[in-house]
Amino acid sequence: MGWVCPDLVLLKNCRKVSSFHGGNNISLSFPSRFGSDTKCPTSLKCFPVASASSLSGSGAQYTGSEQLLDVQTKQKRKGIAGIDQDELVDPKFLADPDSCFCEFRGVEIHHKVYDAQSQAHEAEALSSQTKKVGLPMILLHGFGASVFSWNRVMKPLAEVIGSKVVAFDRPAFGLTSRVNLFGHSSSGNGEPRPINPYSMAFAVLATLYFIDFLAAEKAILVGHSAGCLVAVDAYFEAPERVAAMILVAPAIFAPLTIKKGNNASGEGDGGMFSSLYKKFLSAVLRSAFAAMLVRMIIDKFGVTAVRNAWYDANQVTEHVIQGYTKPLRVKGWDKALVEYTAAMLTDTSSESKPPLAKRLHEISCPVLIVTGDNDRIVPSWNAERLSRAIPGSCLEVIKHCGHLPHEEKVDEFVSIVKKFL
Repeated sequence: MGWVCPDLVLLKNCRKVSSFHGGNNISLSFPSRFGSDTKCPTSLKCFPVASASSLSGSGAQYTGSEQLLDVQTKQKRKGIAGIDQDELVDPKFLADPDSCFCEFRGVEIHHKVYDAQSQAHEAEALSSQTKKVGLPMILLHGFGASVFSWNRVMKPLAEVIGSKVVAFDRPAFGLTSRVNLFGHSSSGNGEPRPINPYSMAFAVLATLYFIDFLAAEKAILVGHSAGCLVAVDAYFEAPERVAAMILVAPAIFAPLTIKKGNNASGEGDGGMFSSLYKKFLSAVLRSAFAAMLVRMIIDKFGVTAVRNAWYDANQVTEHVIQGYTKPLRVKGWDKALVEYTAAMLTDTSSESKPPLAKRLHEISCPVLIVTGDNDRIVPSWNAERLSRAIPGSCLEVIKHCGHLPHEEKVDEFVSIVKKFL
């Protein structure tokens, strides 16, 4: 769930992680269709939250233009959605007791792990009667959300599968570090340009590397809203690594008609116009004005959007509001959100491939689609249409439920997942 309609996008305590591998660096690599950079070995380093060094903020490229707006924005920064903006901090200072961070391609990714096997002694009798899946599960949050969104279902889902459940914050969200793209760019010494950490390509690679991190051959991917896009793209990048997908309130535009032909997209003048348009859009979105606009939108509509995502707004407690607005206390949250939006709207990595809607029929792994009958963010009819586009998929509609089945209807959601698996 998020503060902005996910339709705009259609457009893994650290001590726990270290214990998996003794706190050593893990070098991982595999070929990818995202370019030569992704073929290079990647260092995945985990360390305890308490010993982690402070990270710098982001957005050096905004510095000059932001100075021009300091006078106008200083007072407005006092509070965004009820969060004081004069004392923004490093994400690690906001970490929960069970939070952990690992470094992946220059980004410190915040994640949580629940291991059902480590808790097996608590439910030994139950496990002897219940068949377990035995595959790990990776949870992918939606736009504007974070690991917090999965807090209530991580334990029950881990008990269902009898394995580890991992939820992580993608860059720009939650407590994952906000990256300075200027410092993250190529050094100009002939090295390949790093993948934009706010791009879909990075999200896909992070998802696949968490499967390796868990020392698993494959995993079950669970996406919510825009996180479903990451799950499906990860499947197409490495279908052999995905055992099944569970798409919750999927923010994926389903095709009106199902066609199995791959229509090549033309280039020519249209392609050139599209390229120029994306460059212009990128420049506008990365301006100081865009960051100020994002702050205004979040301040005015953020909390309201959270409440609108629930069928019964009375269930939205202060704890829930605090969970969703907590990332607004992180240094550089506004610029990172702008960068994420720019990366999504100006993405060119998929131009050489058919549109996602025309590839849905290629999905061959088991797929479960879950939606709420009163979803005001992504209507349930879109999920119904999506289920028809994915061969053999199962559709479950939860009554009296909004955009967040895994938060609003926890027991029913877990029951549906257990039945599917």
